[in-house]
Amino acid sequence: MFRAAMGRILEKKTAQEYDAEMMELTAKLLSSNPDIATLWNLRRLCILARPEGSAVFDKDLGFTEICLMVNPKSYCAWHHRCWILENAPKADWQKEVDLCTKYLKLDERNFHCWDYRRYVVEKAGITPEKEFAFCTEKIEKNFSNYSSWHYRSKLLPLLYPNVEDPSRPISEEKLKEELELVLTAAFTDPNDSSAWFYQRWLLGYAQPELDLAACRIDAKQDLAVLSFSKPINLATGGYKLTVTCCDNCNNASKWMPATNGNTFDTTWTLRSAFAIKQGSNSGKVSIFTPETKELTLQLQTIQPEGAVSIKKPKFGYEFGSAIVDVLKTQLASCLELLEYEPDSKWTLLTAALLMKAIDRRGYHETIRQHLTKLETVDALRKGYYLDLASKWAIENRLEQWIEADAINLSENRLVNRNLGVLRDLVFCQQLNLTNNAEELDTTELKLPLVEEIIHNGNEQQQLAKELPTKVESLVL
Repeated sequence: MFRAAMGRILEKKTAQEYDAEMMELTAKLLSSNPDIATLWNLRRLCILARPEGSAVFDKDLGFTEICLMVNPKSYCAWHHRCWILENAPKADWQKEVDLCTKYLKLDERNFHCWDYRRYVVEKAGITPEKEFAFCTEKIEKNFSNYSSWHYRSKLLPLLYPNVEDPSRPISEEKLKEELELVLTAAFTDPNDSSAWFYQRWLLGYAQPELDLAACRIDAKQDLAVLSFSKPINLATGGYKLTVTCCDNCNNASKWMPATNGNTFDTTWTLRSAFAIKQGSNSGKVSIFTPETKELTLQLQTIQPEGAVSIKKPKFGYEFGSAIVDVLKTQLASCLELLEYEPDSKWTLLTAALLMKAIDRRGYHETIRQHLTKLETVDALRKGYYLDLASKWAIENRLEQWIEADAINLSENRLVNRNLGVLRDLVFCQQLNLTNNAEELDTTELKLPLVEEIIHNGNEQQQLAKELPTKVESLVL
């Protein structure tokens, strides 16, 4: 039957006969298997070719409901429903919201329906307050509802924005309430991941703002370096650059990305003969973004050699005392749970994240122990935990490093993709990478002024074909 019907459908498609028979044939097949995208496409051609107007759209809305009863998670059926509503002369969006409520009573974790709900809610003009209440109701009914937690994370910034710090998604007062809610959910079923993921969003989400991270002008090497917190197109992106102590640095179009071929980069270099203005003990880098926002960095001049400056890097958000108290309580609960379930991967990881949020330097060694244990407890994700430990190890060393020529990153089990964090060390001259990963590739480095790399003790020393500029000593 299926082959015969498909054969007839393809014949009619070739003849471009988008008529009632085509609608009937596609309906027979889709009502038993609604995931054949080709048949839905043919139905759309039939609908557009028919003159009945709104009646044909209404009829096909009813047909999609029949298909959704067969498979409530059919991508094709939900997509076709969106198409009908967008093309119908008149759409009843409130009816669609009610339909979603009905389906989510049957299965509150149907993420297809949650996606569709967000779409129709916007069309129907439903307020975020009402949707937030709906989300809360679903979570209270069943904590194990990733889609509802996710939807909640989309609504919170609209309802409770952090006015004092836009980089954070919600106000600290509301954050405190959410942390208390998510702890209840997480400890109801420690093995369920949905609440743990939501807690990670609460603790970790922060949009990094564009800022100047570091600068060095070296007259001896005829090299200037600028580093930013985010990749930008300094040369042709509409930025206006001024360096008060160095006139040769002020043409943004002459700067080049540190990585060849990049248009956007965090580190930019300029090769030229530099002369630091006499009689000046300080300078200032000023950049106006295309949105006319000014970024500044105060320079300390070292006449006549050059000028340097670095902003101490920020790794993580500094929570207020009220939030820290809540986090300490949650950490105590996690540690208590670990006494009964020492191999609970979600509790181990959450405890590490809480420690990092409370006092990342004070808890650094304990955090490393948790991540090392997770490599065994959750062996399938060993690479993830190694990556996280490597990243946090670099951040910990960088926080201890202030305007030094040498940085010691030895014996930290570093992995290649985390070396990008070293953009803040644009004037580091010696880098110690001894005894780290099995394979450490220096192509990831963007340190134009580094003169010595100590690279021994790494089992497979895959060195860059083009080492960072001015490397005079390579210790293997």
